[in-house]
Amino acid sequence: MSTQPRLLPWSGAAGKPCYLVSDEDGTGPIGRLADELEAVQLRMGAQLLGHARDLLGNDKAEAGELRYLCNRLVEALRDALRVAESRGRRMAVPADDESNEGPSLADEVFA
Repeated sequence: MSTQPRLLPWSGAAGKPCYLVSDEDGTGPIGRLADELEAVQLRMGAQLLGHARDLLGNDKAEAGELRYLCNRLVEALRDALRVAESRGRRMAVPADDESNEGPSLADEVFA
């Protein structure tokens, strides 16, 4: 069984983080689904960034368009931070490293 639960790229009830505890080292169906969703989220964020560049370069962009763009950028950034947190937690950390104590980025962002 994995020693560190995996932060999944979706939220549970009331927006709380979901975790996967698996003995398959991420090769099971839920781990593969999470990998696929993370890839989709990152691709969508990259596409949104391109759209943002275009819209911000348009002097005639309206406030409603910009507000919509900002909301989507916030969502994309939240998703990217969740992916980074999940992947960072799964990286090997030396046993004597005590810098992991205290709340994580995910605890602060997704609370």
